[in-house]
Amino acid sequence: MFVLGTAGHIDHGKSLLVKALTGIDPDRLREEKERGMTIDLGFAWLKLPSGREVGIVDVPGHERFVKNMLAGVGGIDLALLIVAANEGIMPQTREHLAIMDLIGVKHGVVAITKKDLVDEEMLALVKMEVEELIAPTTITGSPIVAVSSLTGAGVPELLSVLDAQLDKTEPKKDTFHPRLPIDRIFTIAGAGTVVTGTLIDGSLTVGQEVEIVPSGLKSRIRALQTHKAKIDTATPGNRVAANLVGIETAQLTRGDVVTRPGWLTGTALVTVRLKLIDYLKRGIKHGAEVSFHTLAAEAMAKVRLLESEALEPGATTWAQLTLEKPLAMLSGDRFIIRSPMETLGGGEIVDAHARRLRRFRPDVIEKLKVKESGTAAEVILSLLETKQPLEYNALGAQANIPPAELAPALDALVGEGRVFALGEGEKKLLFTAAGWKNLTDKALAALAEYHKKYPARPGMPRAEFAARLKLGNYINLALESLINQGALVEEGGHLRLPTHTLKLTPAQQGKIDAFLKSLDAGPFSPPSDLIPEPDLLNILIAQGKVVKVSDAIVFSSKAYDEMKSKITAQLKKSGKITLGEVRDMFGSSRKYVQALLEYLDREKITKRVGDDRVLY
Repeated sequence: MFVLGTAGHIDHGKSLLVKALTGIDPDRLREEKERGMTIDLGFAWLKLPSGREVGIVDVPGHERFVKNMLAGVGGIDLALLIVAANEGIMPQTREHLAIMDLIGVKHGVVAITKKDLVDEEMLALVKMEVEELIAPTTITGSPIVAVSSLTGAGVPELLSVLDAQLDKTEPKKDTFHPRLPIDRIFTIAGAGTVVTGTLIDGSLTVGQEVEIVPSGLKSRIRALQTHKAKIDTATPGNRVAANLVGIETAQLTRGDVVTRPGWLTGTALVTVRLKLIDYLKRGIKHGAEVSFHTLAAEAMAKVRLLESEALEPGATTWAQLTLEKPLAMLSGDRFIIRSPMETLGGGEIVDAHARRLRRFRPDVIEKLKVKESGTAAEVILSLLETKQPLEYNALGAQANIPPAELAPALDALVGEGRVFALGEGEKKLLFTAAGWKNLTDKALAALAEYHKKYPARPGMPRAEFAARLKLGNYINLALESLINQGALVEEGGHLRLPTHTLKLTPAQQGKIDAFLKSLDAGPFSPPSDLIPEPDLLNILIAQGKVVKVSDAIVFSSKAYDEMKSKITAQLKKSGKITLGEVRDMFGSSRKYVQALLEYLDREKITKRVGDDRVLY
């Protein structure tokens, strides 16, 4: 499915031509009917001679409503530039054409309307002016057709030309990351909230769970329509109406994006390739405030020029735009900037989730050039160098690379050792090789510092080490990788460097020796006053010399094994045992035996049933 977008000056007959082509009046608002001009977006559709169905976005031509026009042009495939024969090229003709050029619309058709009001000589003159006007734009060489919406003259020819141009137009790619930028929001009685937009990048299905970005609201699609026909699945390029469950119209804003949950986030800082329109009377300066438009969204923004203090009309530069609020967008999306009264320029978003860049840095500019025009592998590396680690889906989304291109490029980079991956498939976390080495070096340095500070400890507790790495759900994979690489060793829930050995002072060794001697003297009733400090006790536990059954009671491992063996043997013989029987068995006291039995319960060796213990 393709979407055609109208463009042109007020009163040049855009809406009337759409009605002549489709039989549908796109002026839907009462105020539009009364004033005789399009104020907001209108929509229609038609079936071309080939049988191909096309959606139409009819935009307002008046200069005061250009921002409404911008909400509709983001998803169009073919521009229909309309010029009235009796007036020729006018200010909004130039502005709308400049916008189509800046957002990268590659195919177009020019309709010269109101041919019935002029003679052939005037018609030829207007056609020459139009050819000259479109020559330096992306729709240069587009066919020009003269029509009269009132008499129908030229309309069949226009339909055929539109068909032929769409034969040259590539359909939107399905990246499996659906985006429906909302350009209309309304309520239908008995159904609830309905939003419309041009679906790009992926498909939506009835019953699908969706997220509204950037707000993060969750919903479900109750129903889908295209051209007033119910459908189960909407595919890229379609004009779509989606009925959303559990969402109020007041919770939505034009420009919000309906998508599948968990991959797209709002952003308020973007790096762009910015071009100013050449017919402007003046350029813009670093720090200028503008209105920013992308797809159907709008926000105020401040311009950071990266290469100069000012940008002249017709010039192009690298810039960053700091938005007053987050919007949902991706690298590769197109944008427009405006002052209150005129369109200034636009271009391509090269990094949709940017970090603040330093100005006047040649190395920064070189990296941006790679992001703009590099291969998939170059784009992946460039993105990871500035933002890592990244999950697979986040990498694909921020680089705006389709899965069919992303997977092989990434596999090749991993195979070459230039990218390091934790995990498999889409559930993996990605670093550059240098980024992973840097993380490893920091982790090992943290362990070395820990060993220096606590030489008598076996190592850093696993939980503490995990908190320092800050890798979330990927921490276990990271530790497994570091252990397999031989970078660290895990023993008894502690992590250490392979070279780390315990270093005890003579005083500490003396405490350990005295404690172990006291355990041998009273194996089943060990004294608690000689238990060493936690660091020393943990060494003995890690070495398997003692078993701590409670905070105040520690048995030698030899004594514990003997008690556990005799208790389980008795249980196998008689089926149960009491605390008193265990006390008498070892000539101990209730304090020690109760702590021992509770520990055996926690270890799932025994189980308490009333006053008895049985095997677990």
